[in-house]
Amino acid sequence: MAVVVLFSTMSFTVDMHFCGDILVEAAIFHKAKGCGMEMQKPSTEGCTLTKKNCCDNEKLVVDGQNELQQQVDHISFDQQVFIASFVYTYLNLFEGLDNNVSSYEEYEPPLVFRQIFKLDETYLI
Repeated sequence: MAVVVLFSTMSFTVDMHFCGDILVEAAIFHKAKGCGMEMQKPSTEGCTLTKKNCCDNEKLVVDGQNELQQQVDHISFDQQVFIASFVYTYLNLFEGLDNNVSSYEEYEPPLVFRQIFKLDETYLI
């Protein structure tokens, strides 16, 4: 239950770097480095010719749940029945048998009246 609460309240971002239509890198919790082909701005101020950048960065933000019920003020009867039955079955799940009962302890093995291995033996002369 703690794992469910942890993952439902956790927020994270996925940063993706595309070159054209191809995904080059995806990073969770930090910024994607890129492929190194990003366009640099020209240093000359008189030049007005610009080229379109083929690389694109996208960010996917997954927000976690912020509203958690900290106090349990009201528990319905159905919830009480569920909790009681869950605790009862969970505690009885790990109970073992008091004694190890085996059914073959009551019976004796059959008596051997022939030595079968000697009947099936073959000798090479």
